[in-house]
Amino acid sequence: MRIGSPGPGTNAGFTYIGLLIFVAMLGAAATASLGAGASLLQRGAEAELLAIGLEYRAALKSYAEATPFGQPDAPKELTELLRDPRYPGVRRHLRRLYPDPLTGRTEWGVLRDPGGRILGIHSLSTTATLRQAEFPLGLESFKEARRHDEWVFALVPQATSATNAGGIGTPR
Repeated sequence: MRIGSPGPGTNAGFTYIGLLIFVAMLGAAATASLGAGASLLQRGAEAELLAIGLEYRAALKSYAEATPFGQPDAPKELTELLRDPRYPGVRRHLRRLYPDPLTGRTEWGVLRDPGGRILGIHSLSTTATLRQAEFPLGLESFKEARRHDEWVFALVPQATSATNAGGIGTPR
């Protein structure tokens, strides 16, 4: 046996165990950062949902305020916000139908009155909300919501959640 060479009973095994511990810690850190990244993405999607929902609510308000005498004050379909059929010329209340930032689809849950007219919209996502406070004016009721489909963007705040309210359909 040569002097200075590792032999049985030396600390060569400790290097391997140290490397395993380092890899485990690296994996735990990566998992934590992925969770934080997912949370950050959801917060961004929630902020975008609020902005888009307010756009739809403003369009519904514009539609109602522009109602000619004897005409309905709410659209039957969301596409009527793009081009108001009550006027012979082009009258827009919304520039385009926005996709739901949580589902990625242009399909929205629609809250309707008994006559089938649109009162408001909501996301079809049933994921849990992260945001629980500091909502824009008029959306204070969102503090009680636990899921995104309970965030209903309507002219008149809804007392019931979107999933429990009657007359809900989806746009065609």
